[in-house]
Amino acid sequence: MRKCLVVGVMLVLFVVGALAKVNFVSTQLVPAAERQFVEGKLLPEFERIYGVAAKFLPLSYAEASNRIEAEQKAGKVVVNLYADLQSNIDRLASKGFLMDMKPYTFKGRTFIKTLEKYAYARGIKEFIPWLQATYVFVVNKKAFDYLPKGLRKEDVIYGTEKWTYDALLEWARNITIKTGQKLLGFPMGPSSLWHRFLHGYLYPSFTGAQAIKFDSVRAVEMWEYLKKLFKYIHPSSSTWNSMDEPLLRGEVLLAWDHTARIKNAIVEKPDDFVVVPVPAGPMGRGYIVVLVGLSIPKNAPNVDEALKLIDYLTSPDVQVEILKESGFFPVVEEATGYIPEGALKILAQGVVNQSKTKDSIVAFIPSLGPKGGEYTQAYRVAFRRIVIEGEDPASVIKEIGEKIRRMFKETGAPIPYPDVELY
Repeated sequence: MRKCLVVGVMLVLFVVGALAKVNFVSTQLVPAAERQFVEGKLLPEFERIYGVAAKFLPLSYAEASNRIEAEQKAGKVVVNLYADLQSNIDRLASKGFLMDMKPYTFKGRTFIKTLEKYAYARGIKEFIPWLQATYVFVVNKKAFDYLPKGLRKEDVIYGTEKWTYDALLEWARNITIKTGQKLLGFPMGPSSLWHRFLHGYLYPSFTGAQAIKFDSVRAVEMWEYLKKLFKYIHPSSSTWNSMDEPLLRGEVLLAWDHTARIKNAIVEKPDDFVVVPVPAGPMGRGYIVVLVGLSIPKNAPNVDEALKLIDYLTSPDVQVEILKESGFFPVVEEATGYIPEGALKILAQGVVNQSKTKDSIVAFIPSLGPKGGEYTQAYRVAFRRIVIEGEDPASVIKEIGEKIRRMFKETGAPIPYPDVELY
C-alpha cells in the first residue's frame, strides 16, 4: 500500500513538473488585491483549461524594462510573456527586443481597430492589445430632454459626427436657459484630472495634437471656445476633484471624468445615467487611452504556451473578469456581450463605443518623468490665465508653448501620440 502511495505521489510530481511553464512579467495588476486575483483565480483557471503552468512576475515599469533588456543582451531569455503600457513596449521594440506578433491571430476576437492600430510600428506588430482605461462623458438621462435641434440621443450614445463640442455648447446653453441652472460639470479641483481634459481631449480635438501645436492658430480658437463653454459650467466645478458625488446629488446633468471617478455614481444609480463618448472637435474626437499590450520577447522559450496565455487573457469572459476586479476595460468587442446588466455594462459600453468612433484621435500621456507635473501644470496655468483671468490667449500660449517644447528637449522624452503622427 505504501509503495503504491509513493509511486502515485511521484507520478503526480512528474506530471506537474512536465507542464510547460510561462513566466509572465507584468507592470499591470500589481497592487495586492489585483495580484491575489491573478495568482489565486486567473492563472489557476488558465492552467486548468490549457494544461500550461504560468508564473506571475509583477514588476515596476523600470524593473520590467530592465529585465527584458538584460535578458536580450545576455542571450538568455527566461521571460515568455511581457505586459506593459504601449509606450514602454514601443521603446523595447525599437531596440529589436520583441517578436513580431503579426503572424498570430486569435479566434473569436474582434480587437477594437482604433486601439489595435497602435500595436504596429517599424514594420512589425509589437503587441496584442490587452486592457484599456480612459475618461468619458456621463449623461443624466434627464439631460436628453434639453437636446439642441438636430442632435439625437443616439448621436450622443454612439458618438456620431453630430456629437461635437459645438453641440455640447448648445446643449449646455439649452439646459441653463430652460432650468435656470448651470448643469454641466468638470472636475477642476486641486486633486482633479482637469489637466487631462485640456491636453488629451480639447487640444487633440481642436488642433490634432496635444503638445506640438500648443500655440497654434487652432489652439487660440480652442481657448476662445472654452471661454464660451465656461459660462455654462457649474460654479462649484473649481472645488470638485471627482464627479461621482455631484452626479449623485443631481448638481450636474452632464459631466466628464476618469471612469474610476464616476463609477460610484453609476453603481449607485445605474438607471439614471448613460456613459457616452466625448464630443468631437474640428480635427476629430480626441481622448486619452491608457493602453496595455501583451508581447513576447525575442528568442523566448515556450512561444506556443505564451500564445495560449494571450488567447486566454484576451478571451471575452476573462476580459470581463479583469474589468470586475481591476476597472480595466475590454479591448475586444465581444466582451460587452459577457457583461451582466448593471453598472459595469453601462461603463463598458460607453468606453467601447468611444473606442469605436470613426473620428477617434487617441492621445497617450507623455512620459516626461520628473517633468510630468510641470507639463500638466502648464495646461492648468493656461486655463487660469486665459479663461479665469481673461488674458490674451495668443500671448499666453506662445509663452507656455515654448516651455512645453523645452520640457521634451531637456528630458529627451518621446513625442506622444497623436503629435508623433504629425512629424
